[in-house]
Amino acid sequence: MALYFLNCMFVSSKSLLEKAREKHYALPAFNTSNLEMSKALFGAAEQMKAPLLVQTTPSSIEYAGLESIFSIIKTLSKNSKIPACIHLDHGRDLGLVKRCTALGYKSVMIDASRLPFNKNAALTRKAVKIAHWRGCSVEAELGSLGRLGKASLTDASQARLFVKKTGCDSLAVAIGTSHGAYKFKGKPKIDLERLREISELVSVPLVLHGASSVDKKLVKKANRYGAKLGHTAGVPMKDLKRAIKLGAAKINIDTDLRLAFTAALREFHAKNPKDFDPRNALEFAGQSVKKVAAEKIRAFGAKNRARG
Repeated sequence: MALYFLNCMFVSSKSLLEKAREKHYALPAFNTSNLEMSKALFGAAEQMKAPLLVQTTPSSIEYAGLESIFSIIKTLSKNSKIPACIHLDHGRDLGLVKRCTALGYKSVMIDASRLPFNKNAALTRKAVKIAHWRGCSVEAELGSLGRLGKASLTDASQARLFVKKTGCDSLAVAIGTSHGAYKFKGKPKIDLERLREISELVSVPLVLHGASSVDKKLVKKANRYGAKLGHTAGVPMKDLKRAIKLGAAKINIDTDLRLAFTAALREFHAKNPKDFDPRNALEFAGQSVKKVAAEKIRAFGAKNRARG
């Protein structure tokens, strides 16, 4: 039986992102799947006095359980003084959208980017109707991540029409970024000019997925303590800062957090072979995540934005 949490402390992503767009900064949207990651993210946001966008994917929901992960984040939010929003990342069907909005999520993504334009718009419209009825914001996606062919990237004119047809509150656009730690084979190539064109035509805040920078220092640390990560490549911070100036208001971060967590866990166990209390290892890893999250908040201009 689903649990329903009333009087939730969450705010909508619509209000947070519109303010970010207006004042020319971006909110990092951090993925989580457990207590330790969630605590670290709230700790970073509180330290930086920044609003917090924390998000769960369908796979993290499957791992942790929808009610369980929601309850963790809700409790942390209730005990925090910063504005926070819980967001469904890459929801692909209306069933999960309904479950999340009924539970108390204040923001959901319907990712129908795999579908042709009209079918994508139709499914997105249905999600908007469901979510808006519960006071929940909707992020949609147009274009395909991880490809640089013009047919796969977001077209500015289509983006304007898509937003008008669907009524979505924010739009994830494809400008050459991709998910994971291996984003580029050669030199990173992001179509920032395309982002500028989209921003000029689209009235809602824009979102970048697959935007982790994949810190080489974290990769080296993980490998030093037993990982076997090959040639990794992320989005340079200078490109992300330019993207913010061109209209990106929400920038998704997942891989960087995973790297920080994993590298720290490996380091802890290597340096403390006699310690078998998982709380110590998890706390150490959480501090590494907190540091990375705080760095993103500062770099994106979101520090001290909790009150405006």
